[in-house]
Amino acid sequence: MSIEHLWLLLGLLGQGLFSLRFLVQWWRSEREQRSVVPIGFWYLSLGGGVLLLFYAIHRHDPVFTLGQATGVVVYLRNLQLIHRTPQSA
Repeated sequence: MSIEHLWLLLGLLGQGLFSLRFLVQWWRSEREQRSVVPIGFWYLSLGGGVLLLFYAIHRHDPVFTLGQATGVVVYLRNLQLIHRTPQSA
């Protein structure tokens, strides 16, 4: 397996994680019968976003890199806000 195949697998894994976040959000919302954004959504967003950012940097794609870098900042900030706020019982 070549290094380019490994990069392609990394990109596909990142996209898979990124796409999985929508299934997690949909499943949770259906279960609660209201729109919910579970914490897993943000962790999947961050994981997929970081992997896609690495892939975009490798591809030397400034548009893709900027988009993913911006998203990673948003995902980190949302997780920071979630963990800083006391959860109700």
